[in-house]
Amino acid sequence: MEEEKKKGKYMSIIIPTYNERLNIALIIYLVFKHLPSDVDFEVIVVDDGSPDGTQDIVKQLQQVYGEDRILLRARPKKLGLGTAYIHGLKHASGNFVVIMDADLSHHPKYLPNFIKKQMETGASIVTGTRYVKGGGVHGWNLMRKLTSRGANVLAHTLLWPGVSDLTGSFRLYQKSVLEDIISSCVSKGYVFQMEMIVRASRKGYHIEEVPITFVDRVYGSSKLGGSEIVEYLKGLVYLLLTT
Repeated sequence: MEEEKKKGKYMSIIIPTYNERLNIALIIYLVFKHLPSDVDFEVIVVDDGSPDGTQDIVKQLQQVYGEDRILLRARPKKLGLGTAYIHGLKHASGNFVVIMDADLSHHPKYLPNFIKKQMETGASIVTGTRYVKGGGVHGWNLMRKLTSRGANVLAHTLLWPGVSDLTGSFRLYQKSVLEDIISSCVSKGYVFQMEMIVRASRKGYHIEEVPITFVDRVYGSSKLGGSEIVEYLKGLVYLLLTT
């Protein structure tokens, strides 16, 4: 790990935000709390012009943790999840990049497990999964669980991706691998995560999984709706035809 640090920060954590004023301080506090002291890292907040004051909170956090540890890389308006990751990646100095949500659905307590798995296996990607022993979902009603499970089963049947949870977005990447995959992705929104892991699998990258429990957001409203389900189905067909 010492050699990795000499080349730059060991890990960059990219957190896209839109109206996450109530969550961002807690998620960053938990990142600092749960990452081991020997892991050098930075948190890159990519905010898409949130009108709720998210950026003001991030600026206050910079005063607490330092501007070298909390990087605010804002954009003028909502431009989509995929482009938010690309924007964050441009500013990442870590050898590894973690992508996670700001709404507390991805708990930072799992980060040490991601790091441990990567160090043990040398994996190019470590992805969190809800669908193996030790993983799960908390706070979803039956319909949401069935929709998510059905989406994964359908994707598995059509795409054979080699991972159990395609639609999850809590992942650790080797930076060079993320740069390679992200450059060949064209999807936006929720399909983007699925395209990333399918393309990584097709390219032959070593992917490992760690169990996580996904917790439905506590503050704010979910950004998943009927239009996202339609988008997901279109994305499935697209990936079936192009990968």
